[in-house]
This record gives sequence, structure tokens and C-alpha cells, in this order.
Amino acid sequence: MELKGIHHVTAVSADIAANHRFYTRTLGMRLVKRSVNQDDVSAYHLFYADAVGTPGTDLTFFDWPVPPARRGTHSIVRTQLRVGSERALEWWAAQLRGEAGLVAEITERAGRATLDFEDAEGQRLSLVNDAGAGAGGAPWEGSPVAPEYQVRGLGPVLLSVPNLRSTDRLFQEVMGLRPVAEYAAPETGREAVRVYEMAQGGPGAEVHVAEQPDLPPARQGAGSVHHVAFRTPDEQEYAAWLEHLSGHGVRHSGPVDRFWFRSIYFREPNGILFEIATDGPGFAVDEDPATLGQKVVLPPFLEPQREQILRHLKPID
Repeated sequence: MELKGIHHVTAVSADIAANHRFYTRTLGMRLVKRSVNQDDVSAYHLFYADAVGTPGTDLTFFDWPVPPARRGTHSIVRTQLRVGSERALEWWAAQLRGEAGLVAEITERAGRATLDFEDAEGQRLSLVNDAGAGAGGAPWEGSPVAPEYQVRGLGPVLLSVPNLRSTDRLFQEVMGLRPVAEYAAPETGREAVRVYEMAQGGPGAEVHVAEQPDLPPARQGAGSVHHVAFRTPDEQEYAAWLEHLSGHGVRHSGPVDRFWFRSIYFREPNGILFEIATDGPGFAVDEDPATLGQKVVLPPFLEPQREQILRHLKPID
């Protein structure tokens, strides 16, 4: 039983129409599922991914009318997106200087060429050269970005915590992550960021953690990350994780059926929300793969409320 890598990252937007334009038109990702937050049906839940929604490629957003986030610790502070070559990274460096805010120069971080930038709401992102490694990468024919430059999937996420010891214990003793390297924190250059990997490692199977006790606690809002999910391959291992977390005294949500995958939610000791999610059944279970994301799709338990839900959703195209 082991986690296979990052499954998805879910963030918050207060301007979902602009969010949709940026992630599909500027970054060229495919909207593979247009749905609603299953716990707050007044809000869209949009899933951007590779062409087929491969697990490990989903960057998703809740549509909440909230103030901008306050940056700080106890939070996920940066999400990396993978591209397949140094040439692709150089293309993006030129492209984003006119399209997105705070684009830095290409730098090396944790042994990989990396380019930091932000979306219009301050969501902190990086493009990283994965040299063709990691899950996903199915090119989307409808993307405005050429296939050789398209985002291939999720890379590492960077966490900020005030106390690394307790998070380290959870990672190593419960979740099976391994510390493998360190580098200087990109924002300050002072603190050491510890790199943890799972399964076979690689850019789609890492979590990076900075211990920053002097930062104020983050406040969630537009431009923040809500949670990160980790991959488990099937129902058998999913059931084993439920038992395993309980056996180690980790308080969790119990089984949650999101229809396109099964989930378990829990918080690491510094309060950051984690999820374990199954690879299947996947986004094509209720849609034709050729038309993913073109209409609002609801899980079966919400279908009786479809008319009421759609009435309160604003257009995003």
C-alpha cells in the first residue's frame, strides 16, 4: 500500500469566468469537468487537466465570492505544473511575460529548471521541466498552445508549516513519504525546503515543505489553495487507507464518494487539508471523452436538484 503521487490540487477563485479564460486560453489546459462543489452547490467546481483528465493532472477551482487570501504559514503556498522540456519552459517564459503577473527568470530548484508566476488573483504557480516524466501529458487538440509546450500535469506542491517535526512524522510514519533532498526557500532564500517523495518519486510524486514559524497564519481566500489530494490506485487500497489512518489515530472524514473518484479527507498536524483519492472511475464515466467539460455535469445524488442548481450558476464562457 503506497501513495502513487499527487492526484489533484484544489484552489479558490472569486472570478471564475476570468479563471476559466486564463487556465484554458492562456495556459491551454482542458476543462475536463464542469460541475459544482458537492458541499456548496451554489459554487462551480471546475477541473482543468490534460486532454483526458489523467489522475495527477487536475488543477481544480471552487468558485467562491471571497476576499483575497492572506499569505502565510499553515498553508499550501505554490503549485507546480509540469512541461516536457527546457525548450517548452523557455517558450513559456517569453509567453507569460506579457500575460501573467510576477514572472521570474528560469531558475534551478530541487535539480529542475523552474519558472515562477502568478495568475490575476495571486495564485502562486510554477512551471517545471519534467523531461517527459510523470503522469499524464495527453495533448489536447483544442488547446491554443502547441502540443510540445502544453502543461503535462501537476508537479510538486510547496507547503509552509510552523512546525516541520509533526508533519515529518505524519509523512514518514503514516503516509510513507521519504525525505530525499533540501533546497533554499524560493520566497526568502533563508529557510531550507525539505523534499519528500512517494512511490517511485519524480516531479509528480513530491511534496516540498518549508518550516517558517515566523510567518503569520494564512487566511484562505481568492488566490489560495484549499487542499491537495494524493493518488491511491483502486478501491482495495482506498479501503486499506481508511483502516490505516484510523489505526494511527488520524481523524478523518471516513469514506466520501465524489462519483468520479472516492475520497478521504484529513488534516496534517499544522492544519493543512489533505485528501486521498482513487484514480477511478474517472471523468469519462458520465461523459463522452470528446465533449468533456462542455456542460454542467452533476453526480447522481444531485441530479434531482439540477434545475435549481443551474438557475443560480453564472455563465463562464
